[in-house]
Amino acid sequence: MKAYCLNEISKLALAGLKAPDQIVDDIEKADSILVRSAAMHEMALGDNILAVARAGAGVNNIPLDDYASRGIVVFNTPGANANAVKELVLCGLFLASRDIIGGNRWVDEHKGDEAISKTAEKAKNQFAGHEIYGKTIAVIGLGVIGVLVANACQSLGMKVRGYDPYLTITNAMKLNKDIQYSENILEAVEGCDFVTVHVPLNDATKGMINRSVFDKLHGAVLLNFSRDSLVNEDDLFEALSNGQVKKYVSDFANPKVVQLPNAIILPHLGASTEEAEDNCAFMAIDELKDFLENGNIAHSVNYPDVHLGPKENWDRVCVLHKNIPGAINNITSTILEYGSNIISFVNKSKGEYAYSVFDVEGRVDMDKILALPGIIRVRVL
Repeated sequence: MKAYCLNEISKLALAGLKAPDQIVDDIEKADSILVRSAAMHEMALGDNILAVARAGAGVNNIPLDDYASRGIVVFNTPGANANAVKELVLCGLFLASRDIIGGNRWVDEHKGDEAISKTAEKAKNQFAGHEIYGKTIAVIGLGVIGVLVANACQSLGMKVRGYDPYLTITNAMKLNKDIQYSENILEAVEGCDFVTVHVPLNDATKGMINRSVFDKLHGAVLLNFSRDSLVNEDDLFEALSNGQVKKYVSDFANPKVVQLPNAIILPHLGASTEEAEDNCAFMAIDELKDFLENGNIAHSVNYPDVHLGPKENWDRVCVLHKNIPGAINNITSTILEYGSNIISFVNKSKGEYAYSVFDVEGRVDMDKILALPGIIRVRVL
């Protein structure tokens, strides 16, 4: 692995690299890129770049379709920063329930008062809040982070409802058995004291928290530690104005939300812990190494995940291609032209793209495979 870093990456993770793996200063000499938040949509990458690993979950800063069409596999690190985000969500829950920010601001404003102890006793009532014990919270999205949040809220004595139309068996097994699962989002949020959103941003989810959701609320707190565009901000302003939403807590500052009434807006602190940054970097490096050395793909966002184990003594042929009829037959026939033996093989597709990996004993003609219809990139390890 010869990786180029677009952002500062965990020193702890980089310190663990052993030769011949290395971080290079010249992108032209790299075979892969490690990135956090740097915008890549306008970057011109050479054919030397085989993969990009995002040390984090969101990939809005990466042109996924363009890279897929060029055979550049993009990875992210789901779950590596999950605990950090969960803890900040709980912090947001408490900040919205108790006027901690207002109380702290009052103390700061009166720090010159020699009798502040007595003054504080008289002033503290204006910062009174509510306990979260016994309150109802709807967790929208039950991925790794959503499950952690739901279970933590259950442990704190809250009544928890969960909703996720794409709930996996793995995540369902991790949910506390007392959490109430709802069949649709409106059922989940109706009458809740709190709603917290944990879904990825895509065309289907953009603006999903809108007037139809707010109409089911009566003075609830909305927490958004996923992406700001999940919430229709015009509808949110109306809901905050009419009292359907009592407070909005978000980790995403933009020109509109910072002007909202009764909003607590944080500067994208969700994964900003040393532990999370280390975890994401370690995971991103492992993903790149396994792909570059063994051809395996895990946690890709633009190609299917494929795993054929560690590379052994024979050649491993890795083919990124379009998901079109006849592609597998064409590749297989080309490999067998020289009497080579296919030891093992796996193929998976993701939308219009596919990935096929062959362990082959015998001669392999890369150029002939690359000339086949729909082939994007071929590597022989």
